[in-house]
Amino acid sequence: MAGGFFIPDGNEALRDDIPAVVELIERTARWVHPDTFRALPIWAPHTARGRPLYDAGWTRRYTNTRKATGVTGEKFEGNVAALNALVAALDVASPKPKNWTVCHIWGYDDPSFAQRSNVVQDPRYFSCVANMVWLPTSLKGFTDTLPEVKAMLRVCAFHLYGWACEHPSVADQANKVRAGWIQEGYPKSWPSPDRRGVLPPGTAPFSARIEREIAKRKQRIKADIANAAFLHYPKDDVEEVLRFWKIELS
Repeated sequence: MAGGFFIPDGNEALRDDIPAVVELIERTARWVHPDTFRALPIWAPHTARGRPLYDAGWTRRYTNTRKATGVTGEKFEGNVAALNALVAALDVASPKPKNWTVCHIWGYDDPSFAQRSNVVQDPRYFSCVANMVWLPTSLKGFTDTLPEVKAMLRVCAFHLYGWACEHPSVADQANKVRAGWIQEGYPKSWPSPDRRGVLPPGTAPFSARIEREIAKRKQRIKADIANAAFLHYPKDDVEEVLRFWKIELS
């Protein structure tokens, strides 16, 4: 007979408490307004998770030297561009509050984080404001590892923005969501097939400030594409992302 202290899978240990977790997320999540998404779906088309980082002139690759070893390595995009996009799309007041974390709604599907997420490595979805929600940092782990919570966020995003991720790696669940499937325990205050047009608690307003920010971002993207001095700027990738989302810069 096997000995030792038996401990179940962590998700199973929490499963009976999922309603309490969902209530916390329902009450505290911050969502981009659907009009903001329609005005500019993607806010940083030049990058995605794991992409190389360059200086402002797109000529020099950023590196990082470890003090302990003296070894220099190249730096890659983590989640900074996505966070900056979400904060701008929410029009968060300064100073930016502490202990909030960006959560990609269509991102990791591997609770062990052993596999890379193809979705957030794709510039079409990495800074898509319908693919992100802002959560208190202490709740972020639930959205990454509990499939039930992840599914509810995806359903909410679909009915809020009219969008479900087109990436092949999440096609099965995206098709399910588009067909009207609802996860058991889905919050009653979130939009659904029976509550179209409902905004979740914590939805940011669509304001004149955001409209001005969108206009500035479009002009900057247009200027970056045209700048011949930006040797490493991914012009072809950016133009492909803009075509995918049908974004007009003029």
